[in-house]
Amino acid sequence: MTKNHRNESPQVKRVCILGSTGSIGVSTLDVIARHPDRYLVVGLSANSRIEALFQQCLVHKPAFVSVTKENDARTLSEQLIKAGLEVDVLVGEEGLIQMAESDQSDYVMAAIVGAAGLRPTLAAAQAGKRVLLANKESLVMAGRLFMDAVFENGAELLPIDSEHNAIFQCLPKPSVNGRSDFFNSGVRKILLTASGGPFLNTPVEELSSVTVKQACAHPNWDMGRKISVDSATMMNKGLELIEACWLFDAKPEQVQVVIHPESIVHSMVDYIDGSVLAQLGNPDMRTPIAYGLSWPDRIDSGVPALDLFSQHKLTFSVPDLERFPCLRLAYEAMESGGSAPAVLNAANEEAVAAFLAEQIRFDQIPSITEQVLNAHQCNEVSSISQVLELDKHARHEANQFIKALS
Repeated sequence: MTKNHRNESPQVKRVCILGSTGSIGVSTLDVIARHPDRYLVVGLSANSRIEALFQQCLVHKPAFVSVTKENDARTLSEQLIKAGLEVDVLVGEEGLIQMAESDQSDYVMAAIVGAAGLRPTLAAAQAGKRVLLANKESLVMAGRLFMDAVFENGAELLPIDSEHNAIFQCLPKPSVNGRSDFFNSGVRKILLTASGGPFLNTPVEELSSVTVKQACAHPNWDMGRKISVDSATMMNKGLELIEACWLFDAKPEQVQVVIHPESIVHSMVDYIDGSVLAQLGNPDMRTPIAYGLSWPDRIDSGVPALDLFSQHKLTFSVPDLERFPCLRLAYEAMESGGSAPAVLNAANEEAVAAFLAEQIRFDQIPSITEQVLNAHQCNEVSSISQVLELDKHARHEANQFIKALS
């Protein structure tokens, strides 16, 4: 990948999107298409949606793409040649890493869901890119290692999850290089909002009969199946809690999760003088994506202005940890530190996959995750290879519990 991609202006930022066919990737392409004078797409990747990736190539004409399987790579290569496009087609995790660290890009949107995004996202940080982080698992699994890589390689880390992006906007002198001191700069607490998902008011005894379709029907956000289930169990908020601790150098007790069903206030920062700063907006991921792309400036995202007069009420409540045990598990894992968050993430991913495959009940997701955590001896993590070995072992343990249930 040494060829130059078109004759772009030095002012144009070259963007590589890891996970371009998912909801975050599609929204990123929408924002970029509104600003052809500022951004150029140079890399795209997809797991299995090869036709969607091909259509994106026709529109954006990237220099390179990456897919998971060799067969898909051959199919896509043939399609691109027939279309008269000169695109390098890469394969597998090594292909993603090659894209992420390529000197042909300035910004990397890390939008691959789950543990699969860890190594490519870390590679982008190690290459000193601006990393637009939508893959929270990178920090959940390897928080200290990842933040050290950002700082040591002069990378910029911009959070894309709507909640963390909101916190970033509300903090004093927000840091993008992995080092911050917010809690000695007047910050008292971070208030991390959560919609509560589709089962906020469902009787607890009815959760055992929840279907996949019901769990994937988020009331406010359009997300993939895995993230939708995580939102329904509130594990997604638990993972975001861990992410917030690493991003903003906070202790678990300094991050308060707040149930806010309307999803208008995306998060808040509480200051020692009694001020609470909040970021509000319509629930549309193009807003944080546009801010991550343009920071410290702002650009049009395509999101309609928030109509405050149509908001009849904004409500806030404390989460019920009995209803949402996954959130409790995340707090406990972050308090334990070391390898616990990586084990939490791996066990949850396997449990959610089993639920989506209708092998276990919805209410068994947290119980399987907790059993794996309880069986784990928490240790400090010193390398990515150690993280990946822990991940593999936790998945094996989770699948043993899943087999026993199914």
